[in-house]
Amino acid sequence: MYEGAIQDLIDELGRLPGIGPKSAQRIAFHIIQSERVDVTRLADVLRTVKERVKFCIECGNISEEDLCRICRDPRRDNSLICVVEESKDVMAIEKTREFRGKYHVLGGAISPIDGIGPENLRIRELMARLSDTEILELIIATDPNLEGEATASYLIRQIKPMGIKVSRLASGLPVGGDLEYADEVTLGRAFEGRRTVE
Repeated sequence: MYEGAIQDLIDELGRLPGIGPKSAQRIAFHIIQSERVDVTRLADVLRTVKERVKFCIECGNISEEDLCRICRDPRRDNSLICVVEESKDVMAIEKTREFRGKYHVLGGAISPIDGIGPENLRIRELMARLSDTEILELIIATDPNLEGEATASYLIRQIKPMGIKVSRLASGLPVGGDLEYADEVTLGRAFEGRRTVE
């Protein structure tokens, strides 16, 4: 245990996701050994992010304006909405350049163990968006884990009666993977999502 400001810095860094005690200590000592100008720049960027970045009023993605870049883009297809858990998922899908619709960021996934229910997510806002007659398809792109599947199932039950086409991203074997290392769920999904070869 260190004392004073050093331990406070290590503790705060350790609260970040994916940063364990050793990583927090390593980052803290990097900061201590860095030039003052570099640390000041980092502090300024952190402060600026907290002051400027907010959530898009339409989709919930991160933005510096009321509407994010994607919601402002008139070339996007308003009849397609892709539902994701977090803003980082939007960026992952955008990198594929395969989706030209709009998004809806839930802000997490249903997880009773963590005390997160449907009321804690942006599902109410999604349902309000779906009342727009222009929307023809909703693509559910939640994570293929227990929480993501629970969220997808809940959304499907809520949306099916509205008559909107609901689809789910396919999941299965990764490119370059070996069958012998795939778990049963992944292999099962690969069989379910198989396509006819033409």
